[in-house]
Amino acid sequence: LLVTLSQMAPRDYDKTSHTGRIKAARLYSNIVSPPVIFAVLGLAFALYEEPNLTGVFWAAVYGFWVSLFPILVVLYLLKIGKIKELHMTDTRERHIPYATAVIGALIVFTLISWFNGPELLRCLSLFNAIELTALALINTRWLISIHATGIMAAFLLVGLVIGWTFSLILVLPLVIGVIFARLYLKRHSPAQIAAGLLLGVFSTWIMTLLGCFVS
Repeated sequence: LLVTLSQMAPRDYDKTSHTGRIKAARLYSNIVSPPVIFAVLGLAFALYEEPNLTGVFWAAVYGFWVSLFPILVVLYLLKIGKIKELHMTDTRERHIPYATAVIGALIVFTLISWFNGPELLRCLSLFNAIELTALALINTRWLISIHATGIMAAFLLVGLVIGWTFSLILVLPLVIGVIFARLYLKRHSPAQIAAGLLLGVFSTWIMTLLGCFVS
């Protein structure tokens, strides 16, 4: 049983293993994570629509509620022992972080709608709320890859808004890197990665049906 558990555990579950390739893959996963990716995406979209201080302001508001606020909650839960480690392999540990992230997305969507903020950020915050709700529901039963969902959605959204050449050159390599890192760390199975990628595609498609991210 102990051997089986050891084989099933992610490569980076034990802090003593955070060296070499494992350390690099974990660092990459932390940097190219959904909170970071969408904070950068929010800034890019805000400045694309409003290339001025107003755009920077709304990007900061979006970044706080969608990215920083959920991260702070996760760090607090780590501190008090509600979750064992940052990547939350146990799906039961993800309920509060997911609920927090959905609430944050809805708050910023409401603020942007009330105060006539950038349309792209309004769409992006709504996208976050829908995508995170779907992830939360799936994770009650199964460990889908939120990293794969987030980076695939970012690839498609950048292509739709800024251009496919830009997305292929700058974002597609990040997609490949996320897939490799999550599989190498044994954080997800190929099926969980594939499901995450498909959810990213499906969520983006739903938003285009709602009139978002299309000219």
